[in-house]
Amino acid sequence: MARVLTPRAEDFPRWYQDLIAKAKLADNGPVRGTMVIRPAGYAIWERMQAEMDARIKAAGAENAYFPLFIPESYLKREAEHVEGFSPELAVVTHGGGKQLAEPVVVRPTSETVIGEFMAKWIDSYRDLPLLLNQWANVVRWELRPRIFLRTSEFLWQEGHTAHATREDARAYARRILHEAYEDLMVNVLGIPVVVGLKTARERFAGATATYTCEGMMGDGKALQLGTSHELGQNFAKAFDISYSSAEGGREHAWTTSWGTSTRMLGGLIMAHGDDNGLRVPPKLAPVQAYVMVVKAGEGVGEAAVKLRDALRDAGVRVALDDRTDTPFGRRAVDAELRGHPVRVEVGPRDLAAGNAVVVRRTDGSKAPTPVADVVGAVLAALEADQKALHDQALAHRESRTVEVATLTEAIEAAATGWARVPWSAVGVAGEAEANGQGVTVRCLLRADGSVPDSEDEPDLVAILARAY
Repeated sequence: MARVLTPRAEDFPRWYQDLIAKAKLADNGPVRGTMVIRPAGYAIWERMQAEMDARIKAAGAENAYFPLFIPESYLKREAEHVEGFSPELAVVTHGGGKQLAEPVVVRPTSETVIGEFMAKWIDSYRDLPLLLNQWANVVRWELRPRIFLRTSEFLWQEGHTAHATREDARAYARRILHEAYEDLMVNVLGIPVVVGLKTARERFAGATATYTCEGMMGDGKALQLGTSHELGQNFAKAFDISYSSAEGGREHAWTTSWGTSTRMLGGLIMAHGDDNGLRVPPKLAPVQAYVMVVKAGEGVGEAAVKLRDALRDAGVRVALDDRTDTPFGRRAVDAELRGHPVRVEVGPRDLAAGNAVVVRRTDGSKAPTPVADVVGAVLAALEADQKALHDQALAHRESRTVEVATLTEAIEAAATGWARVPWSAVGVAGEAEANGQGVTVRCLLRADGSVPDSEDEPDLVAILARAY
């Protein structure tokens, strides 16, 4: 296959940009830092959205929608929150040709506006828990934008909940972390993630605890794929989210927030892509099987249609490419770039022998297959390749992760991958030193790999890496 992309080993950032452009996933928007998500990219996002939405609803949350514009005064009520977001805010000062009486912020996240309405809607302990989610766009003015990874406007879901006790809030924040986020990333996106606790330095502004899912990308860097936050009573006190308890007293609620975004698309590209383009895990792929007419005539078109229909009837998401006025080689390259898990190539020569060719994107294998056996072969390939992509990503992560004993060793290791180091060997001062060299503490884990409640627990392990 002719070289279409810059090889990953030669220039990983250029490969990433090449892939997005050549696979027609997205383009830069007219305002610096914005992006246009093209149909091929948006189709993948829609699949992510549907899978995530189902998991969020299974956890009991309901979808709602809140305004894009937030009064500036709302953000100022929670001092740590506004301080954390201040450099990234887009503020509207004029509307309808007149200066506004109060500036409004284009939402960077919605804790403040949702907090205002939680206070309005919650009166009694019987109103709790209140479990809300919204699918929306947000704006954070990025200085160094990169499509899907950091853009001034991006798409996401953000969940916001209120609970009667700290224990209930913590349990729900962790339920979303594991049952929605980790499950989706591992079992659908095929990205093995390390799930842990953020340090105080890396914590979400206004939170009391931030939990994260961290994935390793093809170049050994880390990408934060989703976070879930315990907000304590910080926002509840700022917005008077309170309720009458069963005992008749007035109590402040305990709140959480959690979010994942189109950044997952960037993670998908960098975790699974190769020098030929994107590789989309079968469970996620908008098109799982791509039936291609190699050359028209001799019953090829009719056979291809029958195969498409048989695959669709078997529950496979399938598309037919019968554009024989476009050279087959060009169409095959495009299919490789898009990362369709399986191609079924139907040509006169193979069909004369009673076969079609089943091509697997994950390993590039091509197998002439009796037409009657194609559906079974495709189903088997989809199942095997979902596991193969996850296992390859896991093996890559394990090969690029080292156990070290000191901060100096951890910073050195972060040049090529991840370091696992005792948190006691890093600490707050060591974290600041690492940050000065472009290395961050991605998360903290217990020795058994579980998620700690606090960074003050003994014997914690820190994951250090360079990150996007």
